[in-house]
Formats: sequence, structure tokens, C-alpha cells
Amino acid sequence: MIEIRNLYKSFGSKQVLSDVVLNIDTGETIVIIGRSGCGKSVLIKHIVGLLYPDSGFVMVEGKVVSDLNSRELYELRKKFGFLFQGSALFDSMTVEENISLPLVESRNGFPKSEIRKKVDEKLELVGLSGIHNLKPSELSGGMKKRVGLARALITNPKYILYDEPTTGLDPIMSDSIDNLIKDLANKLSVTSIVVNHDMYSVKNVGDRVAMMHDGKIYFQGSPAELINSKDQVIVDFIKRTEI
Repeated sequence: MIEIRNLYKSFGSKQVLSDVVLNIDTGETIVIIGRSGCGKSVLIKHIVGLLYPDSGFVMVEGKVVSDLNSRELYELRKKFGFLFQGSALFDSMTVEENISLPLVESRNGFPKSEIRKKVDEKLELVGLSGIHNLKPSELSGGMKKRVGLARALITNPKYILYDEPTTGLDPIMSDSIDNLIKDLANKLSVTSIVVNHDMYSVKNVGDRVAMMHDGKIYFQGSPAELINSKDQVIVDFIKRTEI
């Protein structure tokens, strides 16, 4: 379980997070939405200790993230997989080298045969078996997302953070990525945190939705409750995202 309590964060004179309170239950898929600049990405960076709060705290499995030393933070981060918005693949590396990088860098001394087996498993899981030797330049946008997701899964994380997973994809590929997120949540029983603005994805993926507005959690509830809300802030946001 992830608990976020009274979280405040500012950069200079700009207040980005203001008294954020949110629980993320083990095994659920929660979608965090909100207008650009509302603090979504800043919030998830606090969860993995890439940023520290001015006040308040994030607690993961009973441990306050900002209280951890470097070794403890390293161990915590191994429980997380992160799918970056632009996939963040290294152009000079093959698909296999990109996916295996977290294992190579982990200092656990995995033999090459075991690494290859794990890469095979994750590529099959995301529906891309047999593309080990391709470079990112040879992949479509949707394939890059799937390779990025395979890399996020390579350490068998308990939590997966998705940062705008369908941005830049056509509707058919977006739907495919949404279905993959749902399938992985069911197959692997992982806790999924999806930052997105695509209302179709919100309806398709989320068990629960948290909407951020003015640096706070403005709404929490099911996708249906969000869509049927008469609150003007929510109505205006949905209209903008569905244009």
C-alpha cells in the first residue's frame, strides 16, 4: 500500500503540490489525471524518492520514503517499474540490451543465460517475441512502448508507474496498450499507477481515478462517477480532453 499524506512541494515561488492526500491500495489500478502542470508527474516522482516534499510524506509499505538512506532507497526502487512517456530507450542499444539493462546494472551478477531467459519472458508477455536484435529506430511507436514496458517488468516489480502511456499513439495502438496494462495487472497482480489525460483510457483502464486540480486531489472515485459528475471543474476538464 502507498499512503500520501499532506504533501506539499514548491519550486521557488510556484506551489506545485498543496496538501495532497491519497491512498493507493495494493493490486489496484489507479489513474491520475489533471491539466498540464497540475503536479501529476511531480507527485509520482515523490513516490519513488526522485523528489522530496517540503512537508508531508509518502509511505510505501509502511516506510516513509524521505526517511530512507541511499541503500534503503535503492532497495525500494527495485520494487518499482517505470514506463516513461517517451519510452526512454537507448538508440545505440538493441531491444535485448535495453530490456536487460536494469539487471546488468543491478550488480547481482546474473549469468547471461538467465538474463536472456528473462528477456524472452518479458518480450513474450508484451507480445513482441523474437525482436531481440532490432534497434529502437526500427520499431513503431507502439512497439517502443511495449519494449519500454518489458524493461519496466524485467525486475518483477510490485508497482508499475505509467507516465502518459498512450501519448502519441493512434487510437488502435492506444487501445492495445490499454488492454496490455489491464492484462498485466490481472496476470501479475501488480499495483498500477497510470498518469494520463486520455479519457478513453481512463474509462478503459482504471479501477479508480484521482483528479488533480490546483495542486490538490480534487476528486477520487470510479471512472463512471467521474464521467457522470456535474461538478463544473470536472465537466470542463472532460470537455477539453475529449476535443
